[in-house]
Amino acid sequence: MNFQMDTDFRGNAFIIKNGEVLLEYCGGYADLANEIPNTPETRFATASMGKTFVAVGILQLIEAGRLHLEDTLGALLDFDLKQIDPEVTVKQLLTHTSGVPDYFDESVMDDYEALWKDYPNYRIRQNKDMLPLFIDKPMMYPKGERFQYNNTGFILLAMIIEQITGVDFDVYLQQNVFEKCGMHSTGYFVFDRLPAKCANSYIYCSDTDDYRTNIYSVGAKGTGDGGAFVTIGDIVKFWDGLLNHKLLSEATVSQMLSKQSGDGKDPEEGYYGFGVWIIDNPKGQDYVYMQGCDDGVSAISEYNPNNGQITVLLSNYGDNVWARMRQIRKEMY
Repeated sequence: MNFQMDTDFRGNAFIIKNGEVLLEYCGGYADLANEIPNTPETRFATASMGKTFVAVGILQLIEAGRLHLEDTLGALLDFDLKQIDPEVTVKQLLTHTSGVPDYFDESVMDDYEALWKDYPNYRIRQNKDMLPLFIDKPMMYPKGERFQYNNTGFILLAMIIEQITGVDFDVYLQQNVFEKCGMHSTGYFVFDRLPAKCANSYIYCSDTDDYRTNIYSVGAKGTGDGGAFVTIGDIVKFWDGLLNHKLLSEATVSQMLSKQSGDGKDPEEGYYGFGVWIIDNPKGQDYVYMQGCDDGVSAISEYNPNNGQITVLLSNYGDNVWARMRQIRKEMY
């Protein structure tokens, strides 16, 4: 059964099941002013979707024996953690149960742009550039106490990758995740040196009834908590590489895609694995997805292990990919 995409969606969508393409859709402009349309080769910013890639990198280092889930921040990082509990573990960071101070606590903040009023976003080009935004803050709660989505946790995980490997986290991911999957269009790109076919991300301004780009709304380059540019095809290649154990062993993938934290109160964001969200499915295997949201950016990609379906929805206008994903579940699952 094919899915009919509504034509007002500005972005790309792709659905594939057991090798059969059920939907391939491109809409809206990658460059609005010059009316350059989005195409299958368009690279989209994906915000927090990149957490999944960082989780894979961490799990690879664990499989290689260079890291352990119970290793602690104090033992792994070589800078002053100040009020951050040095006994926070890698597993707690992976599962959003660490309690470390979140530089952008989504439970109380909704304006990401506000971060850059006192600390210019053009300074953000490496993970260490994020330290001033959280290093002087206290723990949010005692480590391991509960699940609470945490962006800082994945910046610290990326810094752990850098500490262990001696290379920038995005270089590690390029060599050990993207290249292994054939994701040749994916990468962490600097906003003032974007390569070809990268879409601008647009924010609607109600006062002028017009759009502006998000170049002053997010860091100049993605960090451990998100910011990779991807194509719809590369995301499918990522799932293929993950599920066919090109990146991790079968046992580790099973662990990654199973419930590790969360209380299930929210039907969609109630559970978390390692770097992925999990939807409880009492009638079969749980659904697994990765997602991202920034000013002008919305992205979701979901794997349904019950029928082999992979769905990708990427928008460079912040269009509601979640409502469309719910409709896809309703019609196709």
